[in-house]
Amino acid sequence: MKNGLEESYVIKENKKLRCGYTTGSCAAAAAQAAARMLFTGQPVEEVRLTTPKGIVLFLEPADVRWDSGSVSCAIRKDAGDDPDVTDGLFIYALVRLCDREACADSRAEASSATVSILGGDGIGIVTLPGLEQQVGAPAINRVPRDMIRSEVQKICREFRYSGGIEVTISAPEGKKVAERTFNPRLGIRDGISILGTSGIVEPMSEQALLSTIELEMRQKAVSQRYLLVTPGNYGAEYLKGHFPFEADQAVKCSNYVGRTIDIAVSLELSGLLFVAHIGKFIKVAGGIMNTHSGEADARMEILAACALRAGIDADGARRILDAATTDEGLRIIREAGLWKPVTDFILEKINVHLNRRAQNRMRIGAVVFSNVYGELGRTEAAGELVESLLQC
Repeated sequence: MKNGLEESYVIKENKKLRCGYTTGSCAAAAAQAAARMLFTGQPVEEVRLTTPKGIVLFLEPADVRWDSGSVSCAIRKDAGDDPDVTDGLFIYALVRLCDREACADSRAEASSATVSILGGDGIGIVTLPGLEQQVGAPAINRVPRDMIRSEVQKICREFRYSGGIEVTISAPEGKKVAERTFNPRLGIRDGISILGTSGIVEPMSEQALLSTIELEMRQKAVSQRYLLVTPGNYGAEYLKGHFPFEADQAVKCSNYVGRTIDIAVSLELSGLLFVAHIGKFIKVAGGIMNTHSGEADARMEILAACALRAGIDADGARRILDAATTDEGLRIIREAGLWKPVTDFILEKINVHLNRRAQNRMRIGAVVFSNVYGELGRTEAAGELVESLLQC
């Protein structure tokens, strides 16, 4: 079976990785096929779908079911070489005719069919404000909704039908799979989301992760003007034992420190507090706002430079540069009797770069820790931000 992605790939770490297609593309293709079969009474062997990215997919409907007045079929999700937990999942669309007046979610002109899009088994329900869909609505995002509506209306025009038509999207394995996604953190319950802005899955997409981070921040910003952020599991674990915050209060920003600050500024938040391991945030002391080692791994160079400024000798600086971890570098600094001047300078530089990225448009700070030595220090606004967070 052709899938239209033969020439669609990305290069990551010198590897050629195959692109896939989103749950939104699956839902739209399934809806198109089911609608055609409803009008013709004939099976559809292949669906041609043009994605918002402009890539044409050729997809094969599966598990076709005919019932009195309705047709359903599925498209199997193919995530390409992306480690997507929804890879291989069947996304179903059940289509039936209905009264035009009974159809909700309509943007149709009088001469076009009115399309109602519903969520069925395995599609999550939005339970918290701040997401793209309203509380109580199925987690089918705007672009997939537009794709579904467009594909179904195209079929309706072909058969000169301008009444109501109802499309129910489902994913029978969705509830189980959703437990391994961000949906529980986002307040989306009992299923997966139907997602995708381009219709195409790019392997290990940075934009996909950033979109998830932004969604979580936007949701929390509905009721909070101050947000707590950790880069990952180290920060989350440290929070449990050292701060009176709930585990799910912190947003995980991964390596995207700068982009997370940008999102916070765009949301017009009042403050942002990072709780981060020195292995990540020593890079921020050097102005590095994407802390992934593939982008920049200057941990020991920055640490050695801070130690030199505090007065360590050349041999000590060389030992720091040769150290494998920041904890080992800190041990060398401690032995040299330069702990406070070095950690103070690191926190000072982190503070400068955080505020520079935030353009002084909100209060921003950091608590930096080591797994071996505990808390190393707090930037100027950190204490105030902790108090503000406790009041949220």
